[in-house]
Amino acid sequence: MPKSPTPSYSSPPSSQLPVPRRDWALFLDFDGTLVSLEAHPDDVHVSPRLKALLGELDKTFGGAVAVVSGRPLDQLERLLAPVSLPMAGIHGLEWREADGTRHTAIDQPAPLASCRDALAGFVAAHPGLHYEDKGVTLTLHYRGAPELAETCRKFFEAQHQALGDTFELILGKCVLELRPGGYHKGTAVARLLDETPAFQTRTPVFIGDDVTDEDAFRVVNARDGHSVRVGSQGETAATCYLESVQEVLTWLESLTTQGP
Repeated sequence: MPKSPTPSYSSPPSSQLPVPRRDWALFLDFDGTLVSLEAHPDDVHVSPRLKALLGELDKTFGGAVAVVSGRPLDQLERLLAPVSLPMAGIHGLEWREADGTRHTAIDQPAPLASCRDALAGFVAAHPGLHYEDKGVTLTLHYRGAPELAETCRKFFEAQHQALGDTFELILGKCVLELRPGGYHKGTAVARLLDETPAFQTRTPVFIGDDVTDEDAFRVVNARDGHSVRVGSQGETAATCYLESVQEVLTWLESLTTQGP
């Protein structure tokens, strides 16, 4: 069965945002948070405004700013160049330090090979679908054919069953992903907080928009931080929200000039 979000939901997130402080460690999802969602991942472009903003935030928070995304590191680095920040890609299965040093949690899982041909054939037979082979995960996008949501889910559930319990099936916004279990955005945030000096002893703040961000919300909440959901609809572990990508960017810009 696909992994269901477990947001530890008790009350709706608040529109009241936390008072900015310079001792925060800032963790930012990418798609749907810093940039608007597009039908195809390759359609996303990063504006000079956003690149400049990330540079200013990095200075404001003393290097304690990281991008935590489901995208592979190669894509993040290409889209955000020349910005040099700590980044976690593929939901924490790979990460890089601010100086560019890269790490991978696991090697390419051999069991995924049995799914690749099936996925390629499935996408070829259904116009509007797109898939990504990230080496350690397989991702199916159906934003271009939302009417196929149930068909896509059943197909990936069958692939998941064949792979077994060492893999997780994650359902996001018009996207499904098969990935090795035990790694997620929450583990990526915890690793930075525990192992990277610039992030240690700081109050974590995570901003994200999708079910894959719920793991990070829970980690941040457990460490007395602030979790910010993009969009106010649906159950979430986030404690507060911003309504849109534009509101996220406006708030982030305010952080570079406010706070003790």
